[in-house]
Amino acid sequence: MEGLIISFYIFVLAIFIGNEVIAKVPPLLHTPLMSGSNAISGITLVGAILSTGAGKGVLASSLGLVAVIFATVNVVGGFMVTDRMLEMFKKDKK
Repeated sequence: MEGLIISFYIFVLAIFIGNEVIAKVPPLLHTPLMSGSNAISGITLVGAILSTGAGKGVLASSLGLVAVIFATVNVVGGFMVTDRMLEMFKKDKK
């Protein structure tokens, strides 16, 4: 039970710290940071897949499946946003 409380405490702190860090990023750096966050999300996806297949019980597998779905949506969405932002810098070929 104590481990669950500590894990929840770390989770809440990560939310607040992540929000503060992202809110202070200037718009010029969004594209490079999006590419970096896609790499991190890919690592998260691998971890979610490993936790899903670990066989630690039905609850762990269910939460792992939800993590896989969310991480996949995050990776795909991040690549779509990065591609769209990079399109703005291409010159028209006429």
